[in-house]
Amino acid sequence: MKREIYSSQRGNDGTSGMLRIIKEIAFSDDPRDFGYMADNVPCQHACPAATNVPGYIRCITENRYGRSYELNRVYNILPATLGRICSRPCEAACRHGEDDLGDPVNICHLKRSAADLKPAMHRIKEDLYAPSGKSVAVIGSGPAGIGAAHDLAVYGHNVTLYESMPEAGGMLRYGIPAFRLPRDILDLEIENVLRLGVVLRTRVLVGHDIVLKDLLKKHDAVITTVGCMEPNRLGVEGEEMEGVISGLDYMVRTNLGQEVETGRRVIVVGDGFTAMDCARTSLRMGAESVRINILATEEHMPVDDHEIREVKVEGGRIYSLVSTHRILGTGGRVEGIEFLRTRLEDTPDGKGRIAVPIENSEFVMEADTIISAIGQHPLVDLGQPLNMDGQRIGVKPGRYLTSVDRLYAAGDCVTGASNVISALAAGRHAAHEVDELFAGRRRKALLVRFEPAEQTDREREYDFIKPVAMPTLPVEERFEDADNEVEEGYGEAEAVKESLRCYLCSLKYEIDVSRCIYCSMCIDVAPRDCIKMISSVAENPDGSYGEYGETGNWNDVVAIAIDNKRCIRCGKCYEVCPMDCITITKTELVEVDREE
Repeated sequence: MKREIYSSQRGNDGTSGMLRIIKEIAFSDDPRDFGYMADNVPCQHACPAATNVPGYIRCITENRYGRSYELNRVYNILPATLGRICSRPCEAACRHGEDDLGDPVNICHLKRSAADLKPAMHRIKEDLYAPSGKSVAVIGSGPAGIGAAHDLAVYGHNVTLYESMPEAGGMLRYGIPAFRLPRDILDLEIENVLRLGVVLRTRVLVGHDIVLKDLLKKHDAVITTVGCMEPNRLGVEGEEMEGVISGLDYMVRTNLGQEVETGRRVIVVGDGFTAMDCARTSLRMGAESVRINILATEEHMPVDDHEIREVKVEGGRIYSLVSTHRILGTGGRVEGIEFLRTRLEDTPDGKGRIAVPIENSEFVMEADTIISAIGQHPLVDLGQPLNMDGQRIGVKPGRYLTSVDRLYAAGDCVTGASNVISALAAGRHAAHEVDELFAGRRRKALLVRFEPAEQTDREREYDFIKPVAMPTLPVEERFEDADNEVEEGYGEAEAVKESLRCYLCSLKYEIDVSRCIYCSMCIDVAPRDCIKMISSVAENPDGSYGEYGETGNWNDVVAIAIDNKRCIRCGKCYEVCPMDCITITKTELVEVDREE
């Protein structure tokens, strides 16, 4: 465990005397501490980029929006972008969403607030390394490519981004509509990466305009982040008819400003974000009826409730438990689609449910346009053979290196279609591996940081604040201009109110058993069963602590312990303890420079 001591001085009364404040900061790479963070700060653990969620939310409660934005940017590079379109794995893990506690904190909305409300004069700061003289090509400027380019540039390497489309951004620009992600926001955050010296070359298709062999001659390493750009097929009769289009093609063409024929009656097949985007976009393109058909039911859709609500508000209708059987039409032109009804059955392992078609349950929906948004897969052609894992690029176990020397791969082209935050995190990890190739060692390490904290200033009443709804544009104004952003963002009062709901799970409460007198006052005052009489503590295989062995028999008690997985950080135990044996420590996962 690495320790550092920080001290500061301030006037005690403004005129005389000085009060010296000393804090001992500790950094740990102990598996038990990482295990603690995974269990007790579930939002940060759930984020693929390991964003310090409690840290940036705490800054918002203090009206420090610039600092909040920077805390985000350290981990996820694109806070304003992700604050609008992230898939929000952190919210699914938020402790506030547990059954007896209410609804999760709107973490994603607060990420956007940090970007929207930071001071106009805010300036981004980067901790840059000395120039290395090394050159890296990054193929693709989507989230994985942007993440890789940023970190490589910070490490001091010369970076060239190769993008086949007219502008940078990949699926962020061409797969997501502007009414969800305004282009000026995306442009600004991409420019914040390019300004580090990253060279952007657009309209260059690697494998056609330049081949991988030549890139490897020109650069010291190459990272490919080509994503998933080949739509999955429905695999049914009639799929080739005029009027049938993939969701990916529909979004790319509309985002390019191309004219795409959208009939009066649109049917969307699919239940993900692309399907929702296609439905909402087609309404803006003049469709009078938009029906979204899904295999299972709404509660199984991989999109958040907010997205489902908005598509319905705008006029889309969702039809559950249906499976595409065949597409109907005459003269090569689509006229409708035949579905089979489905039912949900348990999977063989009993861990989930699957939609099963029901025989002889056919029915037809008429349509002028059918949009198939059932996902996509990688299409890899770099002009050189690669070892593939099915349709995906194969990499070394636990690494990003491919079968070709000095060629690395990251993002959806390796994992299959995922989400923006996962792709961005993968790009960053690949960049660190490339830097290790050049430097001969890992120059950054992820550690657990401990800092003594005073009593939390959370009030018990904060626990009962209802989630603050995201203000949205009236429906009629959304259609005045197809690019009008629907979500308007929190104002300062709304952002602070929502941020106060956070339990600040990064605060670790501990009882010093050597001073505890077993008075049980902390147990009596706790609003949840978070303080326990224990007889034993399990140990996990990685060395981290497991579940407490609880007991109601005082003769078996070896300690009174705070279960931080149940604690809501109200601080009542700290206030009533007569022996002052409860301590509070702020814990954080942080990236630090490794010592040579």
